[in-house]
Amino acid sequence: MAVDVTNPSPEYLAFWREYHLCTLTTPRSDGTPHVVPVGVTYDPGAGLARIITNKGSQKVTNILAAGPDGARVAVCQVDRGRWATLEGRATVRTEADVIADAVSRYAERYERTPAPNPDRVVIEIALDRALGRA
Repeated sequence: MAVDVTNPSPEYLAFWREYHLCTLTTPRSDGTPHVVPVGVTYDPGAGLARIITNKGSQKVTNILAAGPDGARVAVCQVDRGRWATLEGRATVRTEADVIADAVSRYAERYERTPAPNPDRVVIEIALDRALGRA
């Protein structure tokens, strides 16, 4: 079921605010999917999803390898019969203010503040598609 990325239903948005681990799918250099568990925050007002991670991770490598325009990715979460997927173009952000904002959003959703990490970056996904049944 298609969802408006910037104006989701209250139920869909509430589902993205609950504590759920998600998966991120990025393309490897050979075109095969690389799927890993992540924490994701969804900001419909900005049309963005954000993931905090280590700059040396494979997911970051995959996104950077796609070039300056980033990589097409998907994030998904499932809870029994409820599910939600967000799709868009991911880029890697390294600015301190962007990282601090993403950490704050993560702490709010996942109810814990991650330990400081000098190698932390943000995968920022400019969303263009949302699907789900919440």
